[in-house]
Amino acid sequence: MAKFDLEVIRHSTAHLMAQAIQELYPDENVKLGIGPTIEHGFYYDIDMDKKIHDEDLKTIEAKMKEIIKRSDEITRYEVSREKALEIFEEAGQEYKVELIKDLPDGETISYYTQGETFIDLCRGPHVETTRQLPMFFKLLHTAGAYWRGDETRPMLQRVYAACFDDKKKLKEHLNFLEEAKKRDHRKLGKELGLFLFDQAAPGSPFFEPKGTIVYNELIAFIRRIYQIYDYKEVITPQVLDVELWKTSGHWDNYKDDMFFTKDDHREMAVKPMNCPCHMLMFKHKKYSYRDLPLRFADFGRLHRNERSGALAGVTRVRTFCQDDAHVFLSKEDIQKEVTSLLDMFNVCYDHFGFENIKIGLSTRPEKKVGDDETWDTAEAALKAALDASKYDYFINEGDGAFYGPKIDIQISDAIGRYHQLGTVQLDFQLPERFDLKFTNSNGEDERPVVIHRALLGSLERFFGVYLEHVAGAFPFWLAPEQVVFVPVNNEIHGEYCQELAAQLRHQGLRARVDDSNETMGKKTRTLQKAKVPFMAVIGDKEIEQKSLALRAYGSKETNVYSLEEAMDKFRELSNQRFPKQLREL
Repeated sequence: MAKFDLEVIRHSTAHLMAQAIQELYPDENVKLGIGPTIEHGFYYDIDMDKKIHDEDLKTIEAKMKEIIKRSDEITRYEVSREKALEIFEEAGQEYKVELIKDLPDGETISYYTQGETFIDLCRGPHVETTRQLPMFFKLLHTAGAYWRGDETRPMLQRVYAACFDDKKKLKEHLNFLEEAKKRDHRKLGKELGLFLFDQAAPGSPFFEPKGTIVYNELIAFIRRIYQIYDYKEVITPQVLDVELWKTSGHWDNYKDDMFFTKDDHREMAVKPMNCPCHMLMFKHKKYSYRDLPLRFADFGRLHRNERSGALAGVTRVRTFCQDDAHVFLSKEDIQKEVTSLLDMFNVCYDHFGFENIKIGLSTRPEKKVGDDETWDTAEAALKAALDASKYDYFINEGDGAFYGPKIDIQISDAIGRYHQLGTVQLDFQLPERFDLKFTNSNGEDERPVVIHRALLGSLERFFGVYLEHVAGAFPFWLAPEQVVFVPVNNEIHGEYCQELAAQLRHQGLRARVDDSNETMGKKTRTLQKAKVPFMAVIGDKEIEQKSLALRAYGSKETNVYSLEEAMDKFRELSNQRFPKQLREL
């Protein structure tokens, strides 16, 4: 059997799936969209009268394997645009006809036939017969997808599949997907009572009391870091005149993603980002070089009109808060400031247990603002800071923002998925647009550079990413409930439990008493399911000896501590809300 690379196998298996669907449902008016390969497999967008349900996927898989055994021949043809249009119009494949019409002049147009009836527009390459395809694939699920990503166009059914050239790799990937499913933040958020959604506010999470505790602890964590690194927190308006957004350039580049309202006769915009507000604040005062770097931090709520199809739990929402900051500085200070930022990132990500980090340096794009000399200085400063750090990094040539180069930081979670978190972006455009100035050491006006900087990024998104990373088992300092006291007998031991819980709350800890009428076994299972860090059982012995019988989450063992030892342990764990590096300062 000829050996084909994985990309060809996946692409050919996508065609195989489309063929199987057409053969299984000949009376359902099956029209094909696109079927590209993706990481770990492929998908195909299908328009048909029948809705494909998850239970149909096994039937489609069986048909695919039948076609493989049939050894259908796969043949490539190259034709003129006119001939291609004729073929696919006759086949009733309107989406393929549209794609053909959009191909540039001079483009080679090819299509493939598979068996007696299947035909698909494709550049290829493909295997030669269906028998050459390994049966190491699994149809996963379906989702809705607008044709060509346009919400005004028809909604197609997207069928996702995993596909490999090795049985072991497929099994490993399916195990990975199963683990990811268990960790899905949407599932955990509901089970643990952290947040909810309602159609009254699409794409906007409602954080419940427990989720709000976690959210506020994240903000407190960032604020402590801000104190160490000399950031000045500010509060800025939510709604601003559209003229501000025209000055900043967001009106031209971002208005479709913004929400608007009116104030008397003025059009106003709900802010999608904080940077123009910080530019105004800098402009309102006169600064000298001695005041720089000046670091404005802002936890202001932002709103962006994300398309409904792009919304995903708390990781992609319409309203969110960023640990957003803007640093105003001179060109000469760029390298030193970026080095400090990389140190801040290291302290933060290490504290949350993110060990594997990818860093990319994105350089000037083809369309940019500013002169080459300024870009040279900025890129060299970012590169020098990265070279001096402990991190390896890669270059994204031409992938910088139009206003300056940037550093993007991705972290790997507990099951190996990478997520974009931190970013450092140099900006020469906004200081120019807002005519910002500071007095340099020669007593002359000079234009500052601005660094746009996010550490965790969107707190909502980080909440979701971290929830999945720890599978809902937050560390003690971040857990919404830290200690739950369980009396052996509510009437005899309940009052003492309430006294202990109150004592912990007075010390800033989060404690309560489970005085429900459930059995001890049921209470234990409930608290383990809620992933509470410590369950403290109180009976006659514990009261008499002034001790606590503690059972940690995930453990089957109960350890006995004196009250003093237990309190010291709780305080020590609570103090871990601040990284070790910062506690030692």
